[in-house]
Amino acid sequence: MSETSGTSGIRAADDKNDLRIYLQDARDALLWKLEGLSEYDLRRPLTPTGTNLLGLVKHVTGAEALYFGETFGRPFPEPAPLWFVGTTEPNGDLWARADEATEEIIGRYRRAWAHSDATVEALPLDAVGRIPVGDRPEQTLHRVLVHMIAETHRHVGHADLVRELIDGATGQRPDGANTAPGDEDWWQAHHDRVERAAREAGGLA
Repeated sequence: MSETSGTSGIRAADDKNDLRIYLQDARDALLWKLEGLSEYDLRRPLTPTGTNLLGLVKHVTGAEALYFGETFGRPFPEPAPLWFVGTTEPNGDLWARADEATEEIIGRYRRAWAHSDATVEALPLDAVGRIPVGDRPEQTLHRVLVHMIAETHRHVGHADLVRELIDGATGQRPDGANTAPGDEDWWQAHHDRVERAAREAGGLA
């Protein structure tokens, strides 16, 4: 299928643009969750499994480099390892060492997504790539885009929770909090109401 022939080509181009918009929305939201924080807060683990903000950025960087790079014969020119390839330590892509600069981690993510965007621009949605890991190696660019949208938005959800635990900040994007209006007292009352309902349902009231 050609993306430049007739009505089907216009439809394919529109589909590709829609997918790119949703992926970019997730990228932007993830980086926004890092804004205004100290080096400690960017790196501190907030769950028993060590979930942290910079680690999430490292992880999606590696994922983009893999899925839009080597998969389609367009390797990302910088090291962006994932724990399941090569000799990288397990979970090595999910946290930041003290000697890894925040600016470099964020900069590599931006360069990885620029490389991804170039792949998306260069290939039709039905182009088939070969993922170098896993048991379903052959995937279309369309499927890879859908996967990365889901993957990135999933990790934005993680970042939402981590950021709220750090300083209480919530919202999907700077221009719209998309949460109910209310001050600290309102939210505490809401929290308490949810807790009471949970205890009642669980026979703990």
